[in-house]
Amino acid sequence: MSNSPLATYKLISPNKNSPRNHAIDRVSVHCFVGQVTAKRGCEVFQPASKEASCNYVIGYDGSIGLCVEEKDRSWCTSSSANDNRAITIEVASDDKDPYSVTEKAYASLLDLLTDICERNGKKKLLWFGDKDKALSYSPRSDEMVMTVHRWFANKACPGEWLYSRHGQIAAEVTKRLGKDELDMTKEELLSCAGTGDNPSDWAKEGTEFCKEHGIFAGDGNGNYGWRQPITREAVACVIQRAIEVAKEM
Repeated sequence: MSNSPLATYKLISPNKNSPRNHAIDRVSVHCFVGQVTAKRGCEVFQPASKEASCNYVIGYDGSIGLCVEEKDRSWCTSSSANDNRAITIEVASDDKDPYSVTEKAYASLLDLLTDICERNGKKKLLWFGDKDKALSYSPRSDEMVMTVHRWFANKACPGEWLYSRHGQIAAEVTKRLGKDELDMTKEELLSCAGTGDNPSDWAKEGTEFCKEHGIFAGDGNGNYGWRQPITREAVACVIQRAIEVAKEM
């Protein structure tokens, strides 16, 4: 099992279990609560008394540090079961709500997640936005599932800034992994699973209107697939609903 070549700094924490007891099929992104460099973030997890660690730290400057090797379980999400399955990533952030991260840190997060998926044979990163659904889901060998710390402890982590972008992150990483329309099955094309409700800023007014008037209904689990490809038959249904709404207005 390899580690990311994107990590330019390495300082291994003693707070870990070696080796992990489960294959890697999850990733958990955290907010560090402090605009630190990767080096400083790794240093924070050095004392045994900290009783915490992560696999990677991403600094505000985009630097990436290796804190616990991927073959080992970090102590990060307040859940042994999740930590044994997940690559955990702490991202430098503001120290108050919504715990925003810098553009450089966000860009490095996308790069690191893509690299983690590629090296572990994953072609799709999934975000369900629902604890029960995500934790009960059995991913296929080429799928990686996103989980969050707040599901296992009374915490705001990963903060609203990152949490609200999880659907966008999953979509972008999957796109980078080459899972485009030509590679997708009919079932995947018609599914909104794991996409959340995260349209681009420029489209929010339109998507809210379509939701309000039932033009786009989603899958009933909070997933709308705003950035997913769409089939011609789906376009036909959307046009029909739009005309019906126009007649009622």
